[in-house]
Amino acid sequence: MLKWLWLSVLVAALDLATKAIASHYLVLYQPVPVFPGFNWTLAHNSGAAFSFLSSESGWQRWFFSVIALVVSIGITIWIKRLKPTETWLAVALALVLGGAVGNLWDRVTLGYVVDFIDVYYQQSHWPAFNLADSAISVGAVLLIIDSLRSRHDEDGRKKQSRKGEV
Repeated sequence: MLKWLWLSVLVAALDLATKAIASHYLVLYQPVPVFPGFNWTLAHNSGAAFSFLSSESGWQRWFFSVIALVVSIGITIWIKRLKPTETWLAVALALVLGGAVGNLWDRVTLGYVVDFIDVYYQQSHWPAFNLADSAISVGAVLLIIDSLRSRHDEDGRKKQSRKGEV
């Protein structure tokens, strides 16, 4: 199922391209309104999700880089071992992998992750994010859906085999 790695490469490439565009055209922390509830806002996140540990002295850069690298290797191995019928799982893992690689690249080369998507309601802003974060989130949702589908299929098979035994 390594054929799905093209999706990871595409996600990482689009992520890095959009971050480069945002970094070139946007001014750090200066919102550019697009429509109500949505701005382009360049931000640098030296922490993890929701800027977790961003105020630390710099050790978190390498800590999160190592975690992302280990997770990326693990996901690649997982994808390699998938059965040809496990398409949903392969797509989900490829999205997570592409996002992880995109953010890992930033963290290693820049020391922070470039974020630029700002979603808000009235005065409440969601933490800024990027395409990699979006791919990871969509991949995580697909992993949950795949897990629920797999459990449902297993329950269905068990029920069918019990009917056959009776």
